[in-house]
Amino acid sequence: MTDIRKQLLAAFEAEHREHLDAIRSALDHAGRGEIDLTDVFRRAHSLKGAARAVDLPAVEEVAHQLEAVFWQVLEGEQSLDEPTIVTVRRNLDTIEDLVADLLKPQASQAPVQPAPVSATAPREPEPPLPKPDAAAETGGSAYLRVSAEQMEELSTSMHQLLTVLQANESLDDDLRQIELDSRGLRRSWDRLHEQMNASGVAPQEGFSLTRRIASSFAPRLRDFDQDLKGLLRRISALTRERRQSSWSIEQAARQIRDNIDRVSLVSAETVFGGFGQMVREIARKAGRDVDLRSIGLDIQADRQVLQALKDPVMHLLRNAVSHGAEPPEERIAKGKPERAEVTLELASRGGRLVISIRDDGRGPDLARIEQTAIERGLLQPRAPAHPPPMMDQLLGLVFTPGFSTAGEVDRLSGRGMGLSVVAEAARKLQGSVLLRPRYPHGTEVLLNVPFTAARQPLLLVEVEGRMLGLPAHAVERLLRLRTETLESVEGRPAARIEIGGQDIIVPVVALAALTGSPNAPLPIEAGHVKAVLVRHGSRTCALAVNAFHDVRTMLVSDVQAIGLNDMVSGTVLMEDEMPALVLSPDRLIEHWTRNEGRLAAGGLGLTGWAQEEERQARTILVVDDSITTRTLEKSILEAQGYEVILSVDGLDALHRLRSGEALIDLVIADVEMPRMDGFSLLQAIKADSRLSALPVILMTSRADPEDVRRGLDLGASAYITKQKFDQRELLATIGQVL
Repeated sequence: MTDIRKQLLAAFEAEHREHLDAIRSALDHAGRGEIDLTDVFRRAHSLKGAARAVDLPAVEEVAHQLEAVFWQVLEGEQSLDEPTIVTVRRNLDTIEDLVADLLKPQASQAPVQPAPVSATAPREPEPPLPKPDAAAETGGSAYLRVSAEQMEELSTSMHQLLTVLQANESLDDDLRQIELDSRGLRRSWDRLHEQMNASGVAPQEGFSLTRRIASSFAPRLRDFDQDLKGLLRRISALTRERRQSSWSIEQAARQIRDNIDRVSLVSAETVFGGFGQMVREIARKAGRDVDLRSIGLDIQADRQVLQALKDPVMHLLRNAVSHGAEPPEERIAKGKPERAEVTLELASRGGRLVISIRDDGRGPDLARIEQTAIERGLLQPRAPAHPPPMMDQLLGLVFTPGFSTAGEVDRLSGRGMGLSVVAEAARKLQGSVLLRPRYPHGTEVLLNVPFTAARQPLLLVEVEGRMLGLPAHAVERLLRLRTETLESVEGRPAARIEIGGQDIIVPVVALAALTGSPNAPLPIEAGHVKAVLVRHGSRTCALAVNAFHDVRTMLVSDVQAIGLNDMVSGTVLMEDEMPALVLSPDRLIEHWTRNEGRLAAGGLGLTGWAQEEERQARTILVVDDSITTRTLEKSILEAQGYEVILSVDGLDALHRLRSGEALIDLVIADVEMPRMDGFSLLQAIKADSRLSALPVILMTSRADPEDVRRGLDLGASAYITKQKFDQRELLATIGQVL
């Protein structure tokens, strides 16, 4: 039995016990009407999928029958009466016996037959279980069940340790400076010694006393000279050892952090898996026919992040049904399919988790939003001839606390809470939320959050003597603008910047003016303004600061201070143990939009949304475990106008391809990679009917003719060796393949 097979079986053993225990516990409460049928159905479905993944057809068949029964109960086609419960329990026992038979085989044990759970057509005999490898008894990986709270405490402690180690980096700089000072002292002593020798041999009479004094101190001077040399050697050795030790400790700590983070990750299926049934159920009660598509639920993220987003995503799905799904007759009159479609999609983009909830319904009612905003005092009534506010301004208002356009408060419309709960959840995770229309019809809400709740990459900037952090994902670029190039728009500074091929007039706003100093001027140094270009949706703004510092991955804590406005999303602890505020870029832009309404309405800083239908650039997935190679290939391809997505190994690439998070036109893969090599990735792509037509170029250091032939036989479109790498050859090959 292979190592991966052992690991899969060990994981399945832990998972199947969890599902069996949960179903049995639910059945214990069925008599009191307290059973959560949706959760029970999901667990039977997950058990079936897990059995299929480890190639246990007998277990898969029994789980499938359980899933069918629970579905019939959910649909009202069958009651969960006592005979059904007894039969279900018997089949749960059967699954347990089948798995036990595999993991702890007995020589004389016959295959266990599951009991039928309904009086349908007779079922064929179960296929015999595969003969287990004896190594499964002793060679399989061991799994330990640990509470989520303990994992969170362990993760937090690890991140705090890394913060302390990062703070100690200043000690290395201090030690290095001591070494430099010691070397400078040594050079000064050598020059002084030479001068003393020169004066000691002078022939003049006046120097005879100096010679006698020098000769009497000569032994002490030699001892001092030797001591100084020895001290310098020890300082140099200590500096080298400290540098090597710091590097080793940091690498070990990072490895532990990565391991802890991987253990803390769970599949989104565990949190969002039951939403499909929930949406269909509430839609049926409202007399609407809705089909929920779930994409990318196999993606993994921090359990804390997924749990924090569970209620907001559920609220957004309710809104998609309440505000988006028209009655069937209305959809038919508009030429739409009778059944409405709502899509929940999770994807990894730019190292962050992006959740899209979209529908094909009516789309945002801008007039209703404006009217509600006027009624709540968020907007002033306008004259009939006055143009309406910009669309992004109106759509941003829906996240205001208490804002709701629902005509009535009911279960479907989310009890009139509005979308502020969604915005608040995203803010606490140092993320953002964006609502926009879909074309030709429908609405989309995008949640952009980190995969882990603790550590975040931050750009540290200085503003009026304060250190502030901006999430790195929202920073488009850093700017150094000459003051003479700044333009004036209605008395406000702006800069002309090329963004995505468009020439955009972007407002230049002192960050201090948005964070407590309303009249703060632009900080100017040597005729230049330093600014951070940030973007939220289609709105872009340049935030002027006094100084840039560095980009660090830091432990971000929730806001504890009283009196801070909603632009502050968290705090971090600096080396001097002083806290620095982490700002929310989308709230900063929204604050500017609200306070400069006239300029915002004029389109200042506004860029157009790119339609998916207008996609022209080809997208290439680069798969390589070497960060150097990935970076090199990315720079070459982007310079030629290609869009590039990176994966660290074959398994990561396969997840990205199957998730559908992006339309991939070509895969360039290394061969020698951990977890899944290039040959295995190629085989998996060609074996998947949805991906088989995707061209793959293997680019590797393995230049043996057998390897080349194997790659081409497996279906590679080309095979390029790194030893004779020529970027012109790579680009020419890509041109031929595409």
